[in-house]
Amino acid sequence: MGGLFPAHLCPVWTMPAPRLIPRAAVTAQPGCPGATEERLSRFFLSACLSAPPPHQGPALPSSPSPLCCAQPAGGGHRDKMPSIFAYQSSELDWCETNFQYSELVAEFYNTFTNVPFFIFGPLMMFLMHPYAQRRSRYIYIVWVLFMVIGLFSMYFHMTLSFLGQLLDEIAILWFLGSAYGIWMPRCYFPSFLGGNRSQFICLVFITTAVSTLLSFLRPTVNAYALNSIGLHVLYIVCREYRKTSNKELRHLIEVCVVLWAGALASWISDRLHCSFWQRIHFFYLHSIWHVLISITFPYGMVTMALVDASYEMPGETLKVRYWPRDRWPVGLPYVEIRGDDKNC
Repeated sequence: MGGLFPAHLCPVWTMPAPRLIPRAAVTAQPGCPGATEERLSRFFLSACLSAPPPHQGPALPSSPSPLCCAQPAGGGHRDKMPSIFAYQSSELDWCETNFQYSELVAEFYNTFTNVPFFIFGPLMMFLMHPYAQRRSRYIYIVWVLFMVIGLFSMYFHMTLSFLGQLLDEIAILWFLGSAYGIWMPRCYFPSFLGGNRSQFICLVFITTAVSTLLSFLRPTVNAYALNSIGLHVLYIVCREYRKTSNKELRHLIEVCVVLWAGALASWISDRLHCSFWQRIHFFYLHSIWHVLISITFPYGMVTMALVDASYEMPGETLKVRYWPRDRWPVGLPYVEIRGDDKNC
């Protein structure tokens, strides 16, 4: 159906003060690529009806609508690029309806399902404190970065800004890089390092820093860096699963892989099958990803701590405990050092 109330019939001076408009409500002005004239007609109709009475002076010259951001065919004026701080300046937009509950929060559920990061982070720092004192105090940095992931993810989904997207991805990159440098077994180091962990940490730091710099120039670099680290960690976990007879370690690996697979399936399904989930009014798959991955990370860190202990702490016995109770079917894992009674 064509435009019910064309934009040129509503003078510029009758337009109300600008406000945040959900992306689903208005996409472009008629004539712009991908315009939906019926939606735009309703928008301009409501804008004109709610506008104050016009003044009695001479007619003001018309100006192009700010809603149309496309360059005219054959060249001409090009609007300025949106600020990286601006709402919805990111190319990513998840399946959840934007600005459904607040004009300040773009994706309500995707924003507030990051709260577990702020709960599990301090809790794991407390539970893993005795282990960190024995192994390395750099472990605290890993859990601080875990909370930073939650903070930047919350900012990204609240604004859908390009800066929020970069900060979210970079936080995950540094979190994985830090855990990679601390817990990677020496037998998997590149041969030219000779098993030197300090040099390996420097190598990981330089690689992560270069990837961070490139992500501002080529944002797609982050996806490759994250996938590379994730796949290599999965490869190591699979090898250790085949080698070990430790029932606790095997159980942790199994639970970790199941949680990670469920989280990844939610993420992919939200990206690739959004139209289906919208038809059945279920927009929460990316929120489920947040909850599952916030649980997967602690399981993964404890798994890597057990694998690392067999190489770096041969005189110690690590016991897996669960908060709040070991006997509960669901709990947050952590390690407890039992002393020097390990049979080597």
